[in-house]
Amino acid sequence: MPSQKNKDTVLSLAEKLQKSKSVVLADYRGLTVNQQRQLRNKVKAVQGELIVAKNSLISLALKAEKLILPADLTGPTLILFAYEDEIAPLKALADFAKEAGLPQTKLGFFAKDTLNAEQLNTLASLPTKAELLAKTVGSLQSPLYGIVNVLFGNIRKLVYALTAARGVKSK
Repeated sequence: MPSQKNKDTVLSLAEKLQKSKSVVLADYRGLTVNQQRQLRNKVKAVQGELIVAKNSLISLALKAEKLILPADLTGPTLILFAYEDEIAPLKALADFAKEAGLPQTKLGFFAKDTLNAEQLNTLASLPTKAELLAKTVGSLQSPLYGIVNVLFGNIRKLVYALTAARGVKSK
């Protein structure tokens, strides 16, 4: 008979899975408590959440949300939930993993699709939503700036001609 604490944990995980836009499961074996705290803070700064839970409870929560788990989970597992931006928390995890060498990603879920570690690393290398929006605005603004310059070119030439003509008359 499962304990009430385990039932509550499964319900909480299922609720977080439902709210999140992307989820990553990673092996945190070898991370010190201080490194775990640093990683939690980095992920929290980009509207993500990191939770350590038992593999059996994670499996039950994934089944409750009808997410397919390709293989049995083994080893200590942490779950990364991305609530606002799908990529930013994953990017924070990948950057931390580059610095510390840990944690190792196992698999993830992006828009209910299952992704392996290689696909997660590819996603982490993408620019964030804010960076993409800034690039889009910049690329939209560039042609408009060029058009304004072209339209003001004739007026500018007229001003130069009038200034030159005024200079000739005054001599």
